[in-house]
Amino acid sequence: MIHRPVSTGSSGAHVWLSFSPDLTHWGDHHILLNARRGSWWDANKIGLSPPPLETPEGWWLLDHGVRVTAGGCLYRLGLALLDLEDPCQVLRRSDEWIFAPEQPYERQGDVNGVVFPCGWILDPGTGAIRLYDGGADACVALATAQLSDLRSYLRSYLHACPEPSSRQGKEVTLSA
Repeated sequence: MIHRPVSTGSSGAHVWLSFSPDLTHWGDHHILLNARRGSWWDANKIGLSPPPLETPEGWWLLDHGVRVTAGGCLYRLGLALLDLEDPCQVLRRSDEWIFAPEQPYERQGDVNGVVFPCGWILDPGTGAIRLYDGGADACVALATAQLSDLRSYLRSYLHACPEPSSRQGKEVTLSA
């Protein structure tokens, strides 16, 4: 199970991986992705977005990060790739966000400035990924990308993330 337990006094909301022999009793808890600190786009609070996407090269994760600023919350999405056989192993993790609320229907609604991915599918024949998300929690939207583009983008990032740069995000071609 991939989840985000949050407790009072916690030093951040991280993405965890836990195991169960019977889907009732859970244990062997591991932090899978740490919420980063400081000026990162995903500082202090991250979580899994849609369920992981299985590919021959590993499990693709789309995670969301929320950074609280004086002007309000910044909500962004990032990518990670887990080992197919051992999902405790993070093979790659982007240090920059790949998707954020930009369109009017993503910026104004029930929850302003939010894109909340609900599901994604891969068309193995074309390599197209379709990402369904809630724009400002008021509508359902569709963004598309090619798995090959995301693969090329993520190859530039190693598991050990560098210090935050002055860049707050790097856009990958996702068409809404």
